[in-house]
Amino acid sequence: MYRPGRDETAYYSMEIAISDAIPTFSGGLGVLAGDHVRSAADRGIRLVAVTLLYRFGFFRQEVGADGAQVELPVQWEPSWLLEELPERVHVPLSDRHVVVRPWRHVVTGVGGHQVPIYLLDTDLDENPPADRAIADRLYLGDRAHRLSQEVILGIGGPLALHALGHRTIRTHHMNEGHASLVPLGVLANRDPAGARGRVPDTLPEPTKSDLEWVRDRCVFTTHTPVPAGHDRFDPAVAGATLGLNPLRALEEHGLLEADGTLNMTLLGMSLSRFVNAVSVRHRGVTRQMFPSAAVESITNGVHSSTWAGKPLASLFDRRIPDWRAASSQLRYVAALSLSELRAAHNQAKRDLCDEAERRSGVTLDPQMFTIGIARRFAGYKRNDLLLSDPRRLADLATRGGPLQVLVSGKAHPQDGLGKDLLRRVVMGAASPPPGVRIVFLPDYDMSLARLMCAGSDVWLNTPEPPNEASGTSGMKAALNGVPSVSTLDGWWLEGHIEGVTGWAIGSTSEGPQGASEHAEALYRLLGDVVIPMYYRDPDRFDAVRRNAIALNASFFSGHRMVDEYARRAYGDS
Repeated sequence: MYRPGRDETAYYSMEIAISDAIPTFSGGLGVLAGDHVRSAADRGIRLVAVTLLYRFGFFRQEVGADGAQVELPVQWEPSWLLEELPERVHVPLSDRHVVVRPWRHVVTGVGGHQVPIYLLDTDLDENPPADRAIADRLYLGDRAHRLSQEVILGIGGPLALHALGHRTIRTHHMNEGHASLVPLGVLANRDPAGARGRVPDTLPEPTKSDLEWVRDRCVFTTHTPVPAGHDRFDPAVAGATLGLNPLRALEEHGLLEADGTLNMTLLGMSLSRFVNAVSVRHRGVTRQMFPSAAVESITNGVHSSTWAGKPLASLFDRRIPDWRAASSQLRYVAALSLSELRAAHNQAKRDLCDEAERRSGVTLDPQMFTIGIARRFAGYKRNDLLLSDPRRLADLATRGGPLQVLVSGKAHPQDGLGKDLLRRVVMGAASPPPGVRIVFLPDYDMSLARLMCAGSDVWLNTPEPPNEASGTSGMKAALNGVPSVSTLDGWWLEGHIEGVTGWAIGSTSEGPQGASEHAEALYRLLGDVVIPMYYRDPDRFDAVRRNAIALNASFFSGHRMVDEYARRAYGDS
């Protein structure tokens, strides 16, 4: 039975990827949060996590023959997978209270240390229908609905933890601006009523001393360099949801934008003793966007034992037995033979081809050079860059050898540009150029990600710089000996050694490098270097695979990441 500890860190995230069976995540942010929790469990860090319970998930994706994305609700039953807890907390929202029920899932690390994840649920008979539906779906609904979800997370999270016996939280970690109301929730817990699981009829109206007190207890991580990715709520929506008096108090302390807009990133940064971006490049971009904030960087990492494909994990277990507890041990892959790595990768590639055929009906060839592309479909990610010139793509196959391209990912239901991008990819897959197979695999999830990151030959990542904060899919690929071919943005600026750990598209110069320049650089790189090396110098190609694990996977790991957070942000010794 799980029991609360002392001097813990509370980690609040709008989404946390536990497993495909618990659909409480949409993509990169949630997967990163899940890796944070799993890595903390492995490393023995005193952490508790809070998120929301989404009864209809994000969405299940189907794609028609015309490339149109169809969004379907996810069907699952929380009581089959989570522990329902008897405690209830009452969260102020506008002119009423919403009753919140916590559920629990406990993550056990490789050494037995446990980290609980609490999922907050409003689907209770005590709530009216509109409030029961607050946490039905992730990232859908209007602005008032979104802010209501953030109230449940930010105010309800600290109240729930207190009610559940977590009474000695030392640090409150806000993972992205969705959680930026946490400081107000922490202040609400100072009230005697809050300590009993209830709060006053309105949110706290913090004084200067309140803010100084709570700032010393909070840290904040931002994950996006794209302005549209930062939640902002106009004064009317913010006032109607939070109450006018709390909003005026925030304005008096300079915590709103000049026109009264509630910027959640600005709020979270302003109320934290430590603020970080998620790569060195992202730190510079964030400092330009928020010049008043002192922003540091802790580069993301991935949970190695979650994302290593079965063939590679079996090899690591035989030859590097401590890698699950200390992923830095993966540096010793440098001593493994290329034949061992090649055999493991070939099996991972066969597994991927089998699953791709099951999902698409298209038979793939495990001997053929295979490019993996799996990212959220958003305009700046440019998932269609490789397919933008069918003539050049055909030329790659003619000069270098046949190739197959596997693409997967979802577009946000409200992102028309992302849906158009997905449609272009699907239609391109329907009529590929000679010598090229293109397969779109719908309904991207953790299990498919694990297969694609392990079974591809290269991982293609084409965001428009500087719009990639970090990008963890390439880290998962590197873990499996799959080198990246990527524009120089996010983590790749730190992990890239040309021809050693992978290859760069374009350069770091500040001159204009648009889609056409990057497409030209990509075709030239694949045609002149990467594909010929794969077919004509396999030992050299496999050496790059080995370097990707030894140099990149050993560093860009969740273990290193949470150790940095514990030392620099949480104040653990």
